[in-house]
Amino acid sequence: MTKIAIVVGSTRPGRVGDTVAQWVHGIASQRDDAQFDIVDLRDIQLPLLDEVAPPSFGQYANDHTRQWSALVNSYDGFVFVTPEYNHSTSGALKNAIDFLYGEWNNKAAGFVGYGSAGGARAIEHLRGIMAEVQVATVRNQVMLSLFTDFENFTTFTPQAVQADAVGPMLDQVIAWSTALKPLRTAAAQETSAVA
Repeated sequence: MTKIAIVVGSTRPGRVGDTVAQWVHGIASQRDDAQFDIVDLRDIQLPLLDEVAPPSFGQYANDHTRQWSALVNSYDGFVFVTPEYNHSTSGALKNAIDFLYGEWNNKAAGFVGYGSAGGARAIEHLRGIMAEVQVATVRNQVMLSLFTDFENFTTFTPQAVQADAVGPMLDQVIAWSTALKPLRTAAAQETSAVA
């Protein structure tokens, strides 16, 4: 079965990303076409990138990188739940992406953004980052406004229409994750043939 990670892209105290991710997971769990797990970067606790070799080499010196590698490698696609900080995504999420390369390749990603502009600018930056690590991003996205989907900017109270946007985004993530599986399989066979 296709495995999709819902990645909580904020680690700061007082964040709302974990609540948003739980909401997405609740909607996703009603489906039977994929398995959905929450992956919380706060639990992963990666330091600032501390590998000597570029991630494209896949030569990891640190246990935390090898553990992150195995976790990311176990998924077929991703839903990134991202705040918008200073017109971009969080440093924690960018750092987590930068640790790896091959583990992201030939997978799909969708986005759930939140912020004053619905996280739109964070999502746009993530699309460019994902392209560089060979992740296909889907068109449909969920944009949550701090003004209309949160009470007092902190308590998550999404408008009903927001739940309707999650399904089409997940449809695309699952379809693209499934469509890209032959490329992931071929790459894995090539890697084991070289090893």
